[in-house]
Amino acid sequence: MTDLDDVPTPQGSLTLKLLAARQHTNLYGDIPGGWLVAHMDQAAELTAGRQAAGRTATVAIESMDFLSPVRVGSVVNIFTKIREIGRSSIKVDVEVWIRPPHERDPDELYKVTEACFVMVALDDNGRIRAATDEAR
Repeated sequence: MTDLDDVPTPQGSLTLKLLAARQHTNLYGDIPGGWLVAHMDQAAELTAGRQAAGRTATVAIESMDFLSPVRVGSVVNIFTKIREIGRSSIKVDVEVWIRPPHERDPDELYKVTEACFVMVALDDNGRIRAATDEAR
């Protein structure tokens, strides 16, 4: 018997919402994975920066699989959630969900990828610092 809660839904908060436009395509007319990764990194940085109350940088991205392609005209929704806070690092779970073009139900989203971004807090000189006031 299947529980209704088994239906996957986005985890975390909506951090970025953008349109996959024609100018973002590669030579073959597809939205490249690198475009998605760049926006995922931006979303992770926004989330980590709020937590660290300042500048952060990506030091690692844990494994990532692409579950489905992103077509031109899709609305790309990037959700983030803090997984763990260390002394200077912040792990941010990032999920990408899309609403394909011509989808009638505005609430129907499809998962494209997810990854854990490891961010470190930086001071004004670009050196690693404590991620939170409690860790300082």
